[in-house]
Amino acid sequence: MYKTPCSRLTGLVGISVKQKLTQIAPRCNQTARSLFHGHRRDPSNWLTYQHLSFLKRQYVTKNNSELHQRAVPKQTPILTTIDERDDSAERQVERIPPVSPAPQPEDVSSKPQPEISSSKPTAETVAARAGSVSRTTAAPDETPHVQVETEDMRQARLDRQWKQLKFDVSDLPDIYARLSKIKLTALVVSTAAAGFAIAPVAFDPIIFVVSSLGTGLASCAANSINQYFEVPFDSNMNRTKNRPLVRGQISPLHAVSFALACGIPGVALLALAVNPLTGFLGALNIFLYTCCYTPLKRLSIANTWVGAVVGAIPPVMGWTAATGCLEPGALLLGGFLYCWQFPHFNALSWTLREDYSRGGYRMMSVTHPAMCRRVALRHSLGLIGLSALAPALDVTTWTFPVISLPINLYISHLAFRFYRRGDRSSARKLFFCSLWHLPMLLLLALTCKKFSKRPESPAPPSVGRDFSS
Repeated sequence: MYKTPCSRLTGLVGISVKQKLTQIAPRCNQTARSLFHGHRRDPSNWLTYQHLSFLKRQYVTKNNSELHQRAVPKQTPILTTIDERDDSAERQVERIPPVSPAPQPEDVSSKPQPEISSSKPTAETVAARAGSVSRTTAAPDETPHVQVETEDMRQARLDRQWKQLKFDVSDLPDIYARLSKIKLTALVVSTAAAGFAIAPVAFDPIIFVVSSLGTGLASCAANSINQYFEVPFDSNMNRTKNRPLVRGQISPLHAVSFALACGIPGVALLALAVNPLTGFLGALNIFLYTCCYTPLKRLSIANTWVGAVVGAIPPVMGWTAATGCLEPGALLLGGFLYCWQFPHFNALSWTLREDYSRGGYRMMSVTHPAMCRRVALRHSLGLIGLSALAPALDVTTWTFPVISLPINLYISHLAFRFYRRGDRSSARKLFFCSLWHLPMLLLLALTCKKFSKRPESPAPPSVGRDFSS
């Protein structure tokens, strides 16, 4: 009954509301667009993370694929007193053009200086005023002083610069001697010769010379490769900064070629002319020194123990070159060298701790100083025990432990002083004692060596004797 009037009323209300909305919509859109553009034009309305109190840094926000960043407000300049002798102020003044012609020197005190900017009394304006006064007192026709470099000054400057040294063929023997560490190579050859001589067999001079030559060539190869790997580290140490590769006297290719020219013939000579066991020990020693000991010097203090094994192999090579087999006597001689190297090298590294630290080497004297002193003392006492073990293995007579006891006790005494004091003086005394202790110990072992009691094999009967019988 009331359905039609109510529907008409609802339709009239809807039409009137729609007309009102269509009239207001353009103005609402214009107002919203103006607000949006005003928000974009005003940097203070941009969205930043500075509203959060716990963030202290300024960030960049990205709106509509454009980067916006709020600029940091410029701080208020602070006036500072500038000394007229400051070079920076003089350089700034030279770039400022003159405002007015320079007055006469007698009117400088009476005429005020023109101001560049009255609104910004900064440090530059103060420097300009001081510079203009200093320029007026100087003569206008004075030319700037230019220092002319003489030939002597130029030569002195070039001498101070780094340059590659010129290669001279006459210097090759000295370069090769330093590249192969000739003193260390001589020590290696002497210990190998001692092992050959102490072996309880008849002395063969030809095998002795060949084995010594092969051992020396192998040592030269190992030392050359060691210097090739350690060029950037040797340049930081005072003890090694004058090595040939560091100074550029020869190229790295030249050094590697020299190492190959020594290593390959040396190992081949030991393996073919002496025996394969000695050749294998020579090749093993080169590998341990170049591929194990050298990189371990910058990684762990275990490099000292690996280096002691490397130093213990040459007397074993001498023994095997003489006997052709690996016996307990060879291991005993290797034990002598193994124990001797710890008081020798630990005392040396103690006096060179600054150098090793500068070069980046991890030595006991640098990272574990207390252990360095304990290990030196422990292995010095071990020399006494090994000397007492030599007669039990039929290497020497029982006289050897008795006559070697004084020198073993003396080096142990110096090692104990080094352990208690830990100073440079005690380390130097222990090091110099080790230099004569090793040759003296090997010489005493050689004088007290025990010859083999094995009967010699009878000579084979001749063919003519068989037929005659």
